[in-house]
Amino acid sequence: MREPTADGVLLVDKPAGLTSHDVVDRARRVLSTRRIGHAGTLDPFATGLLILLVNRATRLLPFLDSEPKVYLATIRFGLRTTTDDLEGEPMVEAPAPEQAVVERGISTLTGHLLQRPPAFSAKSVAGVRAYSAARRGKPMALEPVGVTVHEWRILRRHGDDLEVEIHCSAGTYVRALARDLGEICGSAAHLAALRRLRSGRFDVAQAATLEKLQSSDFQLLPMTSAVAQLPQQGLDDLDAKRVTHGQNVAAQIGGELVALCHQDALLAVAVRDGESFRPKVVLRDA
Repeated sequence: MREPTADGVLLVDKPAGLTSHDVVDRARRVLSTRRIGHAGTLDPFATGLLILLVNRATRLLPFLDSEPKVYLATIRFGLRTTTDDLEGEPMVEAPAPEQAVVERGISTLTGHLLQRPPAFSAKSVAGVRAYSAARRGKPMALEPVGVTVHEWRILRRHGDDLEVEIHCSAGTYVRALARDLGEICGSAAHLAALRRLRSGRFDVAQAATLEKLQSSDFQLLPMTSAVAQLPQQGLDDLDAKRVTHGQNVAAQIGGELVALCHQDALLAVAVRDGESFRPKVVLRDA
């Protein structure tokens, strides 16, 4: 049993059939703490990297949600569904496109895009979740959202199934990419399988399976790993005390957003305030 007061980052390889919250619940029992959150929800049918933040590390969620993602996806041509994935009801059937047409469609869906979120998504309009309205048979007209698809890597085509690796910005719906690829190709498509391989600097190869989680065979990463993308400034004892009380400290490095550390432990994330840094999120109690 781990210490209930431990703070850090826990990487889990989520299996299919569980919600992200199910995984959080299991981690709470293993770590004996209620203070666990997750970055980047995975649908129940999806697998792969789920980042859990434990205790004080939950304060770092805003810095992880915006990290770019890498997915392994299987797009199935010939059918569009209500949810744009394999769990939805059939909507439109169409012949699968030729591979040359698919490749041209992929080039159209690369770069900065305005993406229409799926009807069954967690987007909220006037306080109502899109999936709730869609389940009542009254899908919302959702506004397109700006996303970036950095790269598609075609791995294989087997019949109507196309397996691809997709590098994209946070907030990108891969099932919407599957839907749109079908439309652009003059066909129909849905997402048949999804696995998250990477999120920012974290890789699924670092993640523990549920079996290892439940047997406490895993490593809790330090909070510094959650903000490794930020410049890091070390603090002496006096400045560390100032930061824990929310006071500014002199800036010794460049950057607008930085990690402030004391004795190799993350103390705060701070923003530039002239020639000093102002604590934005403090990770240690005064």
